[in-house]
Amino acid sequence: MAGDRGDSLPQNFPARQSLEASQAIARLHGLRGDATIYARQHPQAIDAGVFHNDVACVGHRNVLLIHVQAWADQAARLDEIRARFREVCKSSLHVIEVGDDEITLAEAVQTYLFNSQIVTVADGSIALIAPIECAENPHARAVIDRIIAGDNPIAAVHFIDVRQSMRNGGGPACLRLRVTLTDAQLAAMNQRVLWSDELHRELVQWVERWYREELKPGDLADPKLLEEARGAQRELAVILGTTNLMQD
Repeated sequence: MAGDRGDSLPQNFPARQSLEASQAIARLHGLRGDATIYARQHPQAIDAGVFHNDVACVGHRNVLLIHVQAWADQAARLDEIRARFREVCKSSLHVIEVGDDEITLAEAVQTYLFNSQIVTVADGSIALIAPIECAENPHARAVIDRIIAGDNPIAAVHFIDVRQSMRNGGGPACLRLRVTLTDAQLAAMNQRVLWSDELHRELVQWVERWYREELKPGDLADPKLLEEARGAQRELAVILGTTNLMQD
């Protein structure tokens, strides 16, 4: 949740999440009160451009990679999380805390180091998938080298070029959602949404048919733009086999 409690408030940007909103999400998802931890974003992190926590912190399985200024009262929150992890998972949580002397919040936002993905690869080891900006920034690269050489489960790093996503405010975390399925569940789902060469070809053709080369402010008042958007949505539903989800 965002830095909206106490005297220490962000000065440059408004906090986006409130304690009440976070509590409502936990309640609506049926989370036990004694199993939920609310960590308040550090006001300095928000002012540095860390609007969402995934720009200053990322976790995977038993690894938590976090900037030292990600949360207010961070030491206490980390102790609480370690204890809860040990209680629930019967093992230790590896917390990799990165100091501001290693990489500043501004550099963290610029490189999206903490917006990277941590994944388990085919051989069971854990790897960091980081944007190419992390390889080009000496401070980010030094942090990653320390992590790879350190006593923690992350064994390798892979740098990828996601500059288009970075320039539009996204990053590796935009691809972070993963859902574990059994073979039976995978077979039961809509097969049209699974990636394939055929699907890639159809989507490329769809983009070429419907995406405008440019969009100007005046175009937003053009009824034709609305018609195009609806036409694109209908055709995409056919491609993905989701017409049954379309509303009239």
